[in-house]
Amino acid sequence: MNESAGLHAPKRALLSAWRKDGLVEFGKSLHTMGVEIVSTGGTARSLREAGVAVQDVSELTGFPEMLDGRVKTLHPKVHGGLLFRRDHSDHVATAARHGILPIDIVYVDLYPFEEVSVRAGVPDAELIEMIDIGGPAMIRSAAKNHAHVLVLTDPSDLELALTELRANHAASTLAFRRHAAAKAFRRTAAYDAIVSQRLTEEAFPERMVFAFERREIGRYGENPHQPGAIYSRLPAVPNSAARARQLSGKEISYNNFLDASAAFDVVRGQTDPVCAIIKHRNPCGAARRREGIVAAFHAAYEGDPLSAFGGILALNRPFDEALAREVGQSTRFFEVIIAPSFVPAAVGFLQGAVKWGKSVRLLEVGGEGAPLAAPGLELRSIDGGVLVQERDVALDPERTLVTSRGPTERERADLEFAWDVCRHVTSNAIVFVRDQAVVGVGAGQMSRVDSVEIAAKKAGAKAQGAAMASDAFFPFADGLQAGAKAGVTAVIQPGGSVRDAEIIAAANAAGLAMVFTGRRHFRH
Repeated sequence: MNESAGLHAPKRALLSAWRKDGLVEFGKSLHTMGVEIVSTGGTARSLREAGVAVQDVSELTGFPEMLDGRVKTLHPKVHGGLLFRRDHSDHVATAARHGILPIDIVYVDLYPFEEVSVRAGVPDAELIEMIDIGGPAMIRSAAKNHAHVLVLTDPSDLELALTELRANHAASTLAFRRHAAAKAFRRTAAYDAIVSQRLTEEAFPERMVFAFERREIGRYGENPHQPGAIYSRLPAVPNSAARARQLSGKEISYNNFLDASAAFDVVRGQTDPVCAIIKHRNPCGAARRREGIVAAFHAAYEGDPLSAFGGILALNRPFDEALAREVGQSTRFFEVIIAPSFVPAAVGFLQGAVKWGKSVRLLEVGGEGAPLAAPGLELRSIDGGVLVQERDVALDPERTLVTSRGPTERERADLEFAWDVCRHVTSNAIVFVRDQAVVGVGAGQMSRVDSVEIAAKKAGAKAQGAAMASDAFFPFADGLQAGAKAGVTAVIQPGGSVRDAEIIAAANAAGLAMVFTGRRHFRH
């Protein structure tokens, strides 16, 4: 074989797989090509049962497996066979002197530490046994010596490898081996990252490593000149936008995923049916209705019908046919709909009876009722680095009445819903709510009073009798007074300003009910 052209014909392969998908077919094909098979434990048994001739690793090494299988491939005859350079005369002579035979293909599917680590109540001893040592060691040895060795780390690699070998008369090209080696190093790096995360007890250790798995390469990032892709975190976070299953619609974009995640966060953890409509990561409508999800949708949509056009629709109930008929009216259009599940009849209605129904992206998150997001770390890129913080999923039980008048029962319900929504709005955030439906939002302004005035303009007459939430304290009375002038009757805010006494006095003068939460929720 012409080694100078990068082609290398394998003589011997070592196969060791936890999952047996495609393994027998791969072993049979290699055997047909004249490649000797070396294997371990259950992998060897599966191959023998299929009629494939296999040599046990212990026969190759002359050393038995020991310590409950912890030591079986950690041997010079394995790693020497993987690492010696076939084009280096000293290496070749050393290997011959010690009876080390070349191993030219390695397929290792690692112990399923990731899957076991997310199970509830797994004993620590069982988890530790799922940390693969020999597998990553073989993968790294083979990947380092990819000039001569082909390394495979995933069942999806097997058919690709066979295609490569068949196309090159039972040989592989250097380009293919190099590509496989890079993938192999990514695999072991991700594996070690998951183990490290599971064992780490510090919130912010001296080095942080994370593992991510590519979901898809998007058309582009935020703008057409920016390439972009979507990755989900490992171990997998269930019931999350990053793991959502797309049921239909056009290719989903970077911005679609960003907005869909923001939208689903609004409806998470709510007991009653809740619907939210997002535009550019900010709610333009949201509502909670005990009567059902259709009623919640109507109230959310009426909060700002103009902004809702082309927005992202999220709900915490199954998307059923009754809702599909309301959502699919001719004057409405949504880019993405994200929900725990979709009733097949609803999907069929959208695709068959709605003009834009075949193009809308339907994202099924799974789970029931959109459970509250689990605590975890949030990463945000900055120039040359990354900022890390705990996600803002904390509940705020504290409520302190600071005005002479307390909120009515209706105002109290509106205050709580406004506070729930406010944490999802870009700072400086102001949210007006009337009858548990968002009627006005002011977001992303440099001045808090500007946010109040924008929310009031959006709300119009609906501001009369509304509750107002502010994600941080009012630094001056002008913002609160602007809300009162628009018709707001109750306010919820963190408090903590040096001018709190002035703000409280202004609220009392305007006849407002106001409560402090003691905690702010900036969202930059």
